[in-house]
Amino acid sequence: MTANTAPDLLDFAPLGAGHFARIEDKVAALMRTRETVVTMQGEALLPLEACIRSAVRPGSTALNIITGPYGETFGGWLRSCGAEVVTVAAPFSGAASAEQVAEALRANPAVDFVSLVHAEAATGNTNPVAEIAAVVREHGALLMLDAVASVAAEPLLTDEWGVDLCVIGGQKAMAGPAGVSVVSVSARAWERIAANEQAPRRSYLSLLDWKERWIDGGRAALPHAPAQLEMLALEQAVDRLHAEGLDGVIARHRAAAAATRAGVRALGALTPYVVRDEDAAPAATTLRAPEGSDARDVVAAALAADASVPVQAAAGALAQEMIRVNHYGLDADREVVLASLAALAEGLRALGVPVGDQGEALAVAGKAWDAVIPG
Repeated sequence: MTANTAPDLLDFAPLGAGHFARIEDKVAALMRTRETVVTMQGEALLPLEACIRSAVRPGSTALNIITGPYGETFGGWLRSCGAEVVTVAAPFSGAASAEQVAEALRANPAVDFVSLVHAEAATGNTNPVAEIAAVVREHGALLMLDAVASVAAEPLLTDEWGVDLCVIGGQKAMAGPAGVSVVSVSARAWERIAANEQAPRRSYLSLLDWKERWIDGGRAALPHAPAQLEMLALEQAVDRLHAEGLDGVIARHRAAAAATRAGVRALGALTPYVVRDEDAAPAATTLRAPEGSDARDVVAAALAADASVPVQAAAGALAQEMIRVNHYGLDADREVVLASLAALAEGLRALGVPVGDQGEALAVAGKAWDAVIPG
């Protein structure tokens, strides 16, 4: 009989309020914020929708910055709250600019809420949050930031940048759980939410319920039974980041992106979907499939060569043209990147697509990694 080697995930002692609060404090430090945080028991779309429905009033004007599919989702939520939505859109192959945002705010002085995704793993781009946030702050609007794909992959300076609502999840660069997420809420965001008669109450989307039942009471009694396994996994993920050193974790992600882009260019058959290196997200690299090829076929052939690599086709309208290499979390690793490039090269050859010298491409990728993290 084979012994059961699965970890014991049952019969834990209850997670008390003090332990829950300590986990929140660790996450707040990771986010570089001294503002209050709310830890919500669900995937990050839960606090993202909660932020919009809590802070956006009917008849208000919001600016939504779209550089990928999550920005498109935010626009729908904003409209359903009764807001007039002004859109700043950038090609998914690039990033938004502070100049674009400033121009939109000058043309729409009534804007009092701005939504922005820091990095889009789905499209592989990242936005210059510090510059955009400065423009938004000067205008006086609240800024909501989706930092799910950027936290631990690139710098996230919530308070320094003046982000009012910042949402993170643990499932990407943190290499943690997907079922719990955290939002930091600034004092002026709380004021806006409290003044909004349409803000959710007695609801799973209610930030005010969490504030009144948890934060205002000194975090002494949990309002309901916590998602215990996810909370413990979140704590372990943060502790592991601290043990490695956040700067080192960020460097790994930056090295992974640089190596992937350099290796792909050396292979020649694929091209980075995000054109400029400075617009490329450290968490994932997106690639444009060769002319006449379907990205899904390329991915299938690559996985047939090596099923372990974190390579996938994009979803939706981009499925035929975009390939993703998801080098986040534990996959922000030199050997994983090299294996992903080798699998893509072998898959392309199996499809009859000519590629450059694989050994040379892997050497180029290795040098790009070593330029960020010397061996």
